[in-house]
Amino acid sequence: MSTTADRDGAGEAVRGATGWLGAARATRRAHRVAVTHQAASVLLGYPDQVFFERLPLVARAVAELPKGEVRAALQEFCDHASTTAELQLCEHYVDVFDLRRRRTLHMTYYTDGDTRRRGHALAEVKRVYAESGWRVESRELPDHLAVILEFAARGDARAGEGLLLRFRPGLELMARALHDHGTPYARIVDAVRMTLPAQERGDGETVRRLAEQGPPAEDVGLEPYGAPPPRTEAPGGEGEGR
Repeated sequence: MSTTADRDGAGEAVRGATGWLGAARATRRAHRVAVTHQAASVLLGYPDQVFFERLPLVARAVAELPKGEVRAALQEFCDHASTTAELQLCEHYVDVFDLRRRRTLHMTYYTDGDTRRRGHALAEVKRVYAESGWRVESRELPDHLAVILEFAARGDARAGEGLLLRFRPGLELMARALHDHGTPYARIVDAVRMTLPAQERGDGETVRRLAEQGPPAEDVGLEPYGAPPPRTEAPGGEGEGR
């Protein structure tokens, strides 16, 4: 729906580089991205009863996306989930995502691993939600990819994309690991990656280094994610990546 501001600026937009046709294309793209992110959010959830209740609706929404790689990737997983026994899909989900360093859905793990910094990183993600007026009602931690995707789809698209770009190295590493594992879940992550802008020059090197070293680690437990890292810790004392 067009706002008054949109209508008042239409004449100027036509004389601009994109014009109203460009604005319409941008609106359609934003809708496609939101549908993709919402569908991926649901599909990356644990396959419980609610998941299977929502699956037909998600499949219909995906089928209405424009023909292309994003729709094909999501449809591939929807077809897989709808033809797989519930118990089998549950067991596969646990095998793929639980306690796998390079296949976790908790995005701060890729950047901060088992370090004190991770508690601070979780608090930063929660702060982004709060500044956008978004209340997380999921049982998952705020850095869970499904939670971030729902925020990007239904909360604040720009801030949500910012979080996805912030965690892009982890997203790329996860995609590699999922493809290596041979799981259909890789196709969901592929669809999410295709919604993001082109990678910048240094992104590939960051992913390569993360793949070689793995997330950083310390022999400490995870502090409450609302607590900042201790100020008394000397620089460089966070433990080396491995």
